[in-house]
Amino acid sequence: MTDAIKVVRKAAWVVAWDEEASRHVYRQDADVAFSTAGILSIGPDYAGPADEEIAGQSLMVMPGLVNVHCHSGDEPIAKGLFEDAGTAALWGNALYEYSALIDADQDAKAACQTVMLGDLMRSGVTTHLDIASPYPQWLPLAAESGLRAYLAPGFREAQWRMAGSHRLDFDWDEARGRERYAEALAFVEEARAHPSGRIDGVVAPSQIETCSEELLRMAVGEARSRGLRITIHAAQTMAEHEELLRRTGETAPAMLERLGVLGPDLILGHCIFLDHHSWTRQRSRDDLARLAGSGTSVAHCPVTFARSGMTLESLGAYRRAGVNVGLGTDSYPFNMLEEMREALICSRVAGRSVFDLDTGGLLSAATTGGARALGRSDIGRLAVGAKADLSLVDLSHPAMQPVHDPLRNLIHCAAERAIRDVYVDGHAVVKDRRIVRLDYDGAVRELRDAQKRACRRAERDDPQGRPLAVLAPPSLPLAR
Repeated sequence: MTDAIKVVRKAAWVVAWDEEASRHVYRQDADVAFSTAGILSIGPDYAGPADEEIAGQSLMVMPGLVNVHCHSGDEPIAKGLFEDAGTAALWGNALYEYSALIDADQDAKAACQTVMLGDLMRSGVTTHLDIASPYPQWLPLAAESGLRAYLAPGFREAQWRMAGSHRLDFDWDEARGRERYAEALAFVEEARAHPSGRIDGVVAPSQIETCSEELLRMAVGEARSRGLRITIHAAQTMAEHEELLRRTGETAPAMLERLGVLGPDLILGHCIFLDHHSWTRQRSRDDLARLAGSGTSVAHCPVTFARSGMTLESLGAYRRAGVNVGLGTDSYPFNMLEEMREALICSRVAGRSVFDLDTGGLLSAATTGGARALGRSDIGRLAVGAKADLSLVDLSHPAMQPVHDPLRNLIHCAAERAIRDVYVDGHAVVKDRRIVRLDYDGAVRELRDAQKRACRRAERDDPQGRPLAVLAPPSLPLAR
């Protein structure tokens, strides 16, 4: 069977890669030819063979977005519950008290993952790094979706425990943590051996404060011996920041530097509360240099943290310091374009300047920044020889009109509504705005009952015995 070649003829706009300048550039009225072999040609007149031609006069062709931090396990069923919640004693963060209350049962895991994958694809994502607890369908569903997937089974030795709503404690179980670590390594090897060639595994000690220094060293050493990427949640909350100071007197980057963990194969999830952040007690500015000097990447997920009133200070500052930053969605809405919009707004607010970050820099973080974090130069860009991971944006959509600068229109106005088709390895995973390979609508229906079950368990398991009406009160009072 021959490799079918698709050609977008006379695309109005193309976000192409300029190798010499090492940056994205616009091209206009260009043909883009691609197949499962990759991007074959980008130029004014493609004269080679074509099995399928796509009229491009009202399209922008752009590289697939790279999401380096998301969680499929429970997040989709938490929608509409705790967006307004927070724990005052933990700097307003809702993570510790509320996130553990909502857990998807085995019947809902596949629906959660399907909804996440569908939402990511419809927002132009072609590669994702999913941190979750393994379940039987995790790997098969990731492969079936057609997306490029990095699966990161989390493991830890300590569980968070809230004392009332005022203190965070830790329950340690080293033996169980080591069991989960061994299970994770076995899963990672299974993932990287998948015949699709689109799946890989990532070693993921879940959080820096829930793993002992010995386990962190052991896991990172094993990952490096096997040539695997590593990801760790670190510097993600002030509660974690203060806990590390109590234990070691160090910030997260300083501790990881001492342990020999920092490096170009490491992605730190969130990495907000560094020594320069205005909320911390430190008055130094050493952590950004630690990250930049070691080549460590940061996965920035602004939406979920902005909901709690916190953000990087700032994305523009990290990039100017030489830190490689990729973007992730973390939790719902699993919309990479909305995440990008929020990233720019938060960066300018935190940086106190409209010039802190521009749209071009934002796109770089969401494409080549993520690709670099994963050790890839063949994704996140449209160049001959790169993977055929791309999106077709409908310029005729009302939210994209009038067109002066299509990327600004897409990110700041239209978002996923203008994404028409998405291709991974030259195969359509979204066609005419419909998910091609997954039963997205069926998964949404399943989540309705799954959330009700999860809410009943939350009321039962809440340490303070609070009913759902107290845990997640409605935004408006119910009329009597």
